[in-house]
Amino acid sequence: MLVNLYQGVFGWLERVTEGWFLGLTARFLFAGVLFMYFWNSALTKLGDGFFGFLSPSTGAYAQILPHITEAAGYDISQIAFFPYGLIVLLGTWGEIIIPVLIVVGLFTRAASIGFIGFVVVMSIVDVVGHGVDMPTIGALFDRHPSALIFDQRALWIFLATVLVIRGPGVFSLDWVLGKWFGIHHETGLSDTKSHA
Repeated sequence: MLVNLYQGVFGWLERVTEGWFLGLTARFLFAGVLFMYFWNSALTKLGDGFFGFLSPSTGAYAQILPHITEAAGYDISQIAFFPYGLIVLLGTWGEIIIPVLIVVGLFTRAASIGFIGFVVVMSIVDVVGHGVDMPTIGALFDRHPSALIFDQRALWIFLATVLVIRGPGVFSLDWVLGKWFGIHHETGLSDTKSHA
């Protein structure tokens, strides 16, 4: 009796949330928790003026390539564009574009993979380039769940992994464009499934 009730309730919950809930919730949490963090960080990397997105600031170089920037005496004109300037430029653009794509649900799976890669690289730069200390790095299976690098960023990566595996859900531009181009999406809603 209790087993049937348990299976019935959670089976129903799984059916009514299939195809929309996880993607929407993951994107909502990304928007509420991470979007402004990355947006504000990206703004510190832009150069001056309208075309500042084409010429990252000294701060961008110092954040992304700390050792190279320090070796150049923080004179970014002394740093070769290829590959270093290109790395900084693409990193700056990625920090702006990837979060926007995830929030609106456009190319969500690819953007989420890009975000995972971005977080991994960012974490390596923080540890190797900026020399953060062990309490900031953290570790798995310790009693401190608030380390800025390992603990928090593992949850960021998990959030993006949900989007890679489950997709953005029906409330996304991917879903709208899929409908426009006739791509069938599994939603778990009985009226959206086509039968041959």
